[in-house]
Amino acid sequence: MRTLADFVKERRRGVNLTQEEFAERAGVALTVVRKIEQGKTNLSMEKVNLVLRMFGHELAPVSSKELIQ
Repeated sequence: MRTLADFVKERRRGVNLTQEEFAERAGVALTVVRKIEQGKTNLSMEKVNLVLRMFGHELAPVSSKELIQ
């Protein structure tokens, strides 16, 4: 399973943006992008969603039963 950190890093690199450029475009602090890409777990859901929206995604609760199917 791909992690959030891998997803964001791969997508950001895929559009040829530095962490600094990406943070500016997403409207978050550089530290937010760095924490996400480092796999930190103490993150604001609001900030994570600002980053994910750059790729047309959003973080939302999902039942573990749905993940198994």
